[in-house]
Amino acid sequence: MPPRLKLTAITLDCADPEALAAFYERATGWDPHPASDGEFAGLTGADGLFIGFQRVDDHRAPTWPGAAVPQQAHLDFEVDDLDEAEALLLELGASKPEQQPGGDWWRVFADPAGHPFCLTPASGDAQRRRR
Repeated sequence: MPPRLKLTAITLDCADPEALAAFYERATGWDPHPASDGEFAGLTGADGLFIGFQRVDDHRAPTWPGAAVPQQAHLDFEVDDLDEAEALLLELGASKPEQQPGGDWWRVFADPAGHPFCLTPASGDAQRRRR
């Protein structure tokens, strides 16, 4: 039997770790990590999952859906109300690309550093339809 792997952290490259951590802190309510220092910032969720943000000189934001600068990774978040979450995220500085391949099932956004992420309804129906 192969070893069980448990995802404990995700780290995103960016130009301004503290600003990106502040965006996700306001969006998720997760707790700031005490070791944030300007070069690296992080947040910890209630379930222990950690998301980190590390400074990279000359960071180039992904250009989703184009591939001039590939997205490399993206995050998915479940929400109770897609419209309410969209309004909050846009107010916090996210952007919403014109291309929305999920129709009414999920929505694609980009955080202030350009990283794509998706919102899906908490029912889980969108995840099943995407696969």
